[in-house]
Amino acid sequence: MTSLSLADKVVLVTGASRGIGYQAALEAARRGAHVITVARTVGGLEDLDDEIQAAGGSSTIVPLDLRESDGIDRLGAAIFSRWGRLDGLVANAGTLKVLSPVPHVEPKDFDEVFATNVTANYRLIRSLDMLLRQAPAGRAVFLTSASVHAAKPFWGPYGAAKAALDALVRSYASEVATSNLKVNLFDPGPVRTALRAKAMPGENPETLPMPVEIVPALIDLIEPAFGQTRVLVDRVAGTTTPV
Repeated sequence: MTSLSLADKVVLVTGASRGIGYQAALEAARRGAHVITVARTVGGLEDLDDEIQAAGGSSTIVPLDLRESDGIDRLGAAIFSRWGRLDGLVANAGTLKVLSPVPHVEPKDFDEVFATNVTANYRLIRSLDMLLRQAPAGRAVFLTSASVHAAKPFWGPYGAAKAALDALVRSYASEVATSNLKVNLFDPGPVRTALRAKAMPGENPETLPMPVEIVPALIDLIEPAFGQTRVLVDRVAGTTTPV
């Protein structure tokens, strides 16, 4: 891709205050996009904005808890008022919350995992769909996980939520298949993030790639040149598979 292959594009990244989301926003900005960065942590968003501005890019920070569905609706309306379209969505935000035997999971924790990983993404789709369709080459990518199929002990809520998200995204991708909008899934594999450290406290983080190393492959999926839809891009396996 050219260095400014996303010039004049408007790209929204969720979970942008740290980890994969932070680096994905930086990568999109490096390619010329105006990046709308969404996360709960204001400090992280401000640091990101400073870094984007220092590199000559531009961004708009949106402090928002994605469990606040009305806030997502307002976000869509604000994007429409300012730009009239959205060229790219990187739906990265997610939560592990707790690793526990299923019978021991507190209802509030179960609800939070589904609210963040599933319901928030449904509300994003609902709010941003027409904006993505208004773009000449709208692109949306949702982050998934091997947990969808692994069904590992103690990972029940997270695995179930990611499986539900995958099903939702596949349906949505089929619904927009005849439009210019392309909708896909991206599995980053193990990455040195806070979520991974919480899930695997005994793992040596030095064996894992940093987020900055894996985000070019992620941002490639929102490039206008990426013409595939309803596929899963598995970074570790190096495969692109219809789903």
